[in-house]
Amino acid sequence: MSHTTPSHADYNYTVVRQFAIATVILGIVGMAVGVFIAAQLYWPSLNFDTPWLTFSRLRPLHTNAVIFGFGTSALFATSYYVVQRTCQVRLFSDKIASFTFYGWMAIIASAVITLPLGYTSSKEYAELEWPIDIAIAVVWVAYAVNFFGTLMKRKTSHIYVANWFYGGFILVVAVLHIINSAAIPVSWLKSYSAYGGATDAMVQWWYGHNAVGFLLTAGFLGMMYYFVPKQAERPVYSYRLSIVHFWALVALYIWAGSHHLHYTALPDWSQTVGMVMSVILFAPSWGGMINGIMTLSGAWHKLRTDPILRFLIVSLSFYGMSTFEGPMMAIKTVNALSHYTDWTVGHVHSGALGWVAMVSVGALYHMIPRLYGNTRMYSKSLINTHFWLATIGTVLYIVAMWISGVMQGLMWSAVNSDGTLTYSFVESVEASMPFYLMRAIGGAFFLTGMLIMLYNVIKTVTAPKGSLIEEEA
Repeated sequence: MSHTTPSHADYNYTVVRQFAIATVILGIVGMAVGVFIAAQLYWPSLNFDTPWLTFSRLRPLHTNAVIFGFGTSALFATSYYVVQRTCQVRLFSDKIASFTFYGWMAIIASAVITLPLGYTSSKEYAELEWPIDIAIAVVWVAYAVNFFGTLMKRKTSHIYVANWFYGGFILVVAVLHIINSAAIPVSWLKSYSAYGGATDAMVQWWYGHNAVGFLLTAGFLGMMYYFVPKQAERPVYSYRLSIVHFWALVALYIWAGSHHLHYTALPDWSQTVGMVMSVILFAPSWGGMINGIMTLSGAWHKLRTDPILRFLIVSLSFYGMSTFEGPMMAIKTVNALSHYTDWTVGHVHSGALGWVAMVSVGALYHMIPRLYGNTRMYSKSLINTHFWLATIGTVLYIVAMWISGVMQGLMWSAVNSDGTLTYSFVESVEASMPFYLMRAIGGAFFLTGMLIMLYNVIKTVTAPKGSLIEEEA
């Protein structure tokens, strides 16, 4: 680093610390709800005949807590950290930064209250009612102002590629949220969508799939492009590939949403457009994965001794697997088997646990000690334990859902010679039960890893400055 690089005191690390700690806590909350509802599918009596503990109310709480509580807090924390360090300037506005933190936490708290009480717009990943939607838009625009304001006052000549991905995700998520949340309020906590019928479905899945594509992919690729080279102490494998990867991803992803609506009332041509774009999307997705993994060229030996790097590289492997599986499931003939089954749930979680959670955890393990005046976490062996719990938990989860999903698809489509269905729906549920238990166990493994992380983070944060310094190799 040159002597002109600003010192830690010149950066706003307060908001980064706040979001980093919130990420760990909200991850545990969201995943605990996930394990609980996974257990409910095996032991239905776990809802205790209480409306706000039913699967139907806790499931949107789980998805909102992990996507917008855990995942988005990780994006706030890392984007604020990365944009300052790569632009070598302090955040555009400390007050706006503070507003985004407290505003976002208030939004998460409102989700925790309203969703179990049954207040919902019933739109996937957009269940929150209209007053909360307005609050989200306000906080998000403030976030955009702060992020792009910081980029504009940068001291570096170029904009590092991680910031392209963060910037792309911030802009597109703003547009997606505002358009999909357009609604006609009828009371303080009830509204109806501004769109009707098939149009509403199309707008919803344009939003829903791009929440995956821009929030859970582009944003976390920004994370990958900073923390993988940093942790590996190697430059990005190909800067040119990163730029091609960025533009191909943002140009193609936005078209893929209609693959969620195969064999529905949506016009056939728009289903086909979604399918074709999804298949093409495979190329830039793997471009990003290859770029991340090949950054380890000449440093593969570090995987033996560095569990943080292992988190980051294994997350990229899951990203590659998920982005191969997604385009394949978008093909209409495959979708005829997979649609409405647990296979979809397995696919989502290979991306959510294997990619999003593991890359976030790797980034947090890199970042947290540096935010508190140290260079390493309290315990390397606990990071290693967390890594294996997360990996084994994810594999148990997705394998259970793959087997269950393919089996469901085959059972539902099986017909007798006289044209009647071979199996009743209840028989397919019964056959899935062992896999629901296996899924709950996999989720419990992952959650246990997060609890170990919380302990490690507490010990790191409370350690005196300079007491946890990396030993010289």
